[in-house]
Amino acid sequence: MSVERAAALIRAGKLVAFPTETVYGLGANALDPAAVARIFEAKGRPRTSPLIVHVDSVEMARSLTSRWPDAAETLARRYWPGPLTLVLPKRRPSGADSGAGLPACPPCIPDIVTAGLPTVALRMPAHPLALELIRAAGVPIAAPSANRFSELSPTTAAHVPEALAHYVLDGGPARVGIESTVLSLVDAPTLLRHGVIPLPEIESLIGPVQLAAAPDAGSHESPGMHPRHYCPATPLLLLAAGDPTPAGNGEWLRIGREMPATAREYAAALYETLHRLDGRGLAWIAVERPPETPEWAGVLDRLRRAATVLH
Repeated sequence: MSVERAAALIRAGKLVAFPTETVYGLGANALDPAAVARIFEAKGRPRTSPLIVHVDSVEMARSLTSRWPDAAETLARRYWPGPLTLVLPKRRPSGADSGAGLPACPPCIPDIVTAGLPTVALRMPAHPLALELIRAAGVPIAAPSANRFSELSPTTAAHVPEALAHYVLDGGPARVGIESTVLSLVDAPTLLRHGVIPLPEIESLIGPVQLAAAPDAGSHESPGMHPRHYCPATPLLLLAAGDPTPAGNGEWLRIGREMPATAREYAAALYETLHRLDGRGLAWIAVERPPETPEWAGVLDRLRRAATVLH
């Protein structure tokens, strides 16, 4: 499918699966509540889990917020386009905005996108087709991963379930391979979800960053905060090196053997490997626990949330 066709579908209120550098997203016009509702229905996603809004520029992101702090400017200039999502106060239609120099009558992100919260999660993806799609559609695109809620995220067009998205824009394999880092700048900088960007690298740019507490019941500030998430159909066992091999037919994924030895390469291969093994009818997939270091935090977070057994 062409970008022009995909953009026309977005403008018409349809859903389109499209590539980003992290995972494939299931996109809708972020300004159209009815279109966004179709995302929640298709995925079986609870409306307490907000969506990330994908933009094509810092200027588009600023137009959707009521406040754009210096830290947002610093991080966007360093990491956008790229795998960093910033959570900021969203602009309201009342006109009571505090950001100097922002337009008086901008578009406003509806509450269904943000789980009813007064904040919005924004990201500029680093995939040329994603950016081309946003520009051709002429609107920001709300998009979670293009999978059923809590299941394994897709990193190729072939991973997107046919029942989920009739329209898929194929941009090849995702090169980052796990979802973006999510950072709130609403008050004190707070990390809501780990990704491939090490936290010390972010702190070197904006100073100390807090770690979010486990969310209570109700709306979450960020996607990916549910305790069970990113799950393959096959039971996944997160084991320490030297743990005994489980009984039955399964597959080990050890660092530096079946999987890459560096965190970035491991992240890029993780979901593709789990999708491949999911189709083999295994009784289990055993994954060697990665190191508890900043570089591995994103991978370790995904494995912990996906695991059936943790040691």
